[in-house]
Amino acid sequence: MTLRLTVDSARWRDHVDRVARRSPGLIPVIKGNGYGFGRRDLAPIAVSLSDTIAVGTVHELGGLPAGVTPVVLTPTVRPPDDIRAVLTVGSVAHVEALAGWRGRVVVKLASSVRRFGASPDELGALIERVREAGLTTAAFAVHPPVDGTDDEHADEIARWLDVLALDDEVWVSHLSVEGYGWLRDAWPDRRFRIRLGTALWHGDGKPALHLGADVLEVRRVRAGDAAGYHRATIDADGSIVVVGAGTAHGVHPLAGARSPFHFARCRLALVEPPHMHSSMVFVPINDEVPAVGDVLDVQRPLISTNVDTVVWR
Repeated sequence: MTLRLTVDSARWRDHVDRVARRSPGLIPVIKGNGYGFGRRDLAPIAVSLSDTIAVGTVHELGGLPAGVTPVVLTPTVRPPDDIRAVLTVGSVAHVEALAGWRGRVVVKLASSVRRFGASPDELGALIERVREAGLTTAAFAVHPPVDGTDDEHADEIARWLDVLALDDEVWVSHLSVEGYGWLRDAWPDRRFRIRLGTALWHGDGKPALHLGADVLEVRRVRAGDAAGYHRATIDADGSIVVVGAGTAHGVHPLAGARSPFHFARCRLALVEPPHMHSSMVFVPINDEVPAVGDVLDVQRPLISTNVDTVVWR
């Protein structure tokens, strides 16, 4: 093994179940790299929580369990063969791109993200075009930004409630469990569902997750030696430690060019930026040096990290 995600299964599942219980209408999101776990590992767990799960694109529909309704969050200009999928449309152009496809869609409503979504003035024409195309509207979705407070996000959602019909189902995201509860309490006659990804799979469960990489080699060096692909100059005596994680795993320097690798509670300086499958870090001569086979802590966001294996304990 090289880069691995280790999961305290009991602690992590307790967190996931607790969030799910407090989120009626939950739509688990397993898009992209499956939040570090991989979509195939998360899909059976997501299905145990809901009959509807969300993926990022039409290219992520393969391998989903039978009997589940998949929602594709990103609009597509090439419809899939899978008629089970609920596709997202945010403009008339998105509907036109689905010509000949017959299925259900979720209509995206504009938010301050300003990415996808119809404005109130555009909504009527979009709904009419959906109907003319022979598509069925499953729900309307409001996607506030990540930045901001629950109150700000709820305000964005609430502004749409005066535009939509009372029986329209509204899908929301980027609310905390508490914020979602407040929204449902404030509009008890409305039908809401919440999409959760990071808060469900990570959230307070982060202490149950550990990202680590194997030490593959250790070499002594002296001040003035050159090392690495770009012959970086070593500033002091010590050891170069080769770590089995690199850019192919999504491992890059942190902000400010800081190293993402730690050992014995110390950040280990990068000799040079990570390469595809390995990285080189430097340990000063008087510091504790890891041995081949030891595991370094890796500080990287799981949503952009591709691990070699997930270890469930």
